[in-house]
Amino acid sequence: MTDGLADFQERQAIAAALEEIGSLLEFKGENRFRVRAFRTAARALAGFSGSLRTGLDDGSLARARGIGPVTLAIIGELLRTGRASLLDDLRSEIPGGLVRLVEGAGLSVARARLIHDTLGVDSLEELEAAARDGRLAALPRFGAKTAAAIVKAIADRREAGRYRLLHRALAEAETLRSALLQLPGVLRVESAGDVRRSMEVVSELVMVIVCDNPAALEPGLGEVAGARLVVTTPVSAGAALVTATGGDDHLRELGERAAARGLVLGDGVLARGGAAVPAPDEETVYAALALPVIPPEVREGRGEIEQAARGALPVLLERGDLRGCLHCHTRASDGTNTIEQLAVACRKAGYEWVGITDHSQAAAYAGGLRPDQLLRQMDEIDRLNDELAGIRILKGIEADILQDGAIDYDESLLARLDFVIGSIHSRFGMAADARAMTARILGAMDSPFLTILGHPTGRLLLSRDPYAVDLDAVIARAGERGVAIEINGDPHRLDLDWRRVSEARAAGVAMAIGADAHSLAGIGNMEYGVAMARKGGLAAGDVLNTLSADEFVAFARRRR
Repeated sequence: MTDGLADFQERQAIAAALEEIGSLLEFKGENRFRVRAFRTAARALAGFSGSLRTGLDDGSLARARGIGPVTLAIIGELLRTGRASLLDDLRSEIPGGLVRLVEGAGLSVARARLIHDTLGVDSLEELEAAARDGRLAALPRFGAKTAAAIVKAIADRREAGRYRLLHRALAEAETLRSALLQLPGVLRVESAGDVRRSMEVVSELVMVIVCDNPAALEPGLGEVAGARLVVTTPVSAGAALVTATGGDDHLRELGERAAARGLVLGDGVLARGGAAVPAPDEETVYAALALPVIPPEVREGRGEIEQAARGALPVLLERGDLRGCLHCHTRASDGTNTIEQLAVACRKAGYEWVGITDHSQAAAYAGGLRPDQLLRQMDEIDRLNDELAGIRILKGIEADILQDGAIDYDESLLARLDFVIGSIHSRFGMAADARAMTARILGAMDSPFLTILGHPTGRLLLSRDPYAVDLDAVIARAGERGVAIEINGDPHRLDLDWRRVSEARAAGVAMAIGADAHSLAGIGNMEYGVAMARKGGLAAGDVLNTLSADEFVAFARRRR
């Protein structure tokens, strides 16, 4: 195994150790900033370019964003000895079973200790059995409903554990690609599978390795946790990339189309009559099937092949089509930067305008702005617009949609804003049958001041299900009222789900991509929003961010 691939596997192990330290410290009730430091460092390793050992020696690892002196020292200890004394101490102090109960079932520390000490439960399997056979329900302050909820929580966490979020998978895939490129004889490496199709959650990394002599390379590859490595020659690289990219339904339909033309597409090869057909690139593969190349994001078997055959595939939205960055929080509420810092960063990123949307007063937990604070912010934006060249700042708010469907703030204040994003941030479970939540959102869309419905289902990927809502009714009302729906680019949300985006477009709903940025780095969330818009089949004309500032403000005000 080469140094590059060994480094990739080593950083996976070190990241896991840092995550475990963070979990054990959280279990002990340590300062949340200390806990976060270890988890941030674990994520930072995926995006660090170059060898960890070299980075430790030359100081570049110490300068990497997200890695501080304490975590750096522990990384160094793990690299030198394969162990971390802090982790060893924490493991000896805290029974591993307790941490598994807290993390795997979402239990509080106190409840986990009660179950552990009373029932002797030390694993999720034992906890699940106790929940099913009645022992858990018999404990004080538990009961049958709590036991059932714990069974569901275990199932949900077990399923979530099979996946990683897209932004983390992209970072890991690029690190692995760089490592694989160092292998002798490798000509190029392409990321495929879920990552290339921009799936919001990724089950495994799939890498296509192109080399002249696969037989000589494969023995040195070894096993890479969470990854599938496909080795191919240049003559079949296109077929290998198509089949490794997927998705399953897309490949099935391509296979049927190939069969109708006397071809076979499968196992990384395009063949006719048992003999391989040269397929060095994807253009060759799709052309053999009388198709243009179909963008990877839409290869899901949802009608894209029939569209391509008719020449009706849309020209999908590109990042360069965006003129405005929406949904940005400043330090006035729960962001970390000033309005000016966000504006300058957006200008540097190539945007013509930025929409500032701090939280409204009902979101007190997030530093929501009182009316007087919002008015002062408007004055500050006026001043900055006079001072800054090359970027226009729009006055907005992410206003809470209250329980009765009202938009936070009175109408006289809302009327002074350029636009309003309305979002649900409270009482997610107000009605299991969806009627109350649906009525709440529909009521909000009747307000002439609501421009965009923010993160419309409230989901947090791998951690919180969407709230119960009749999304068909919401989409229909948005189309009737001229309210846009957000594709929230926060990689933990990516909400609206791309599977519903085409339905919203068909209903005449305008879409808006929101960064939900709480820092300068969060501006980059727009990239994930674009990926979801592309998966939903959106063209530039379907997305409000492609408008000029004046055009966007005119869209917001035409309902008033």
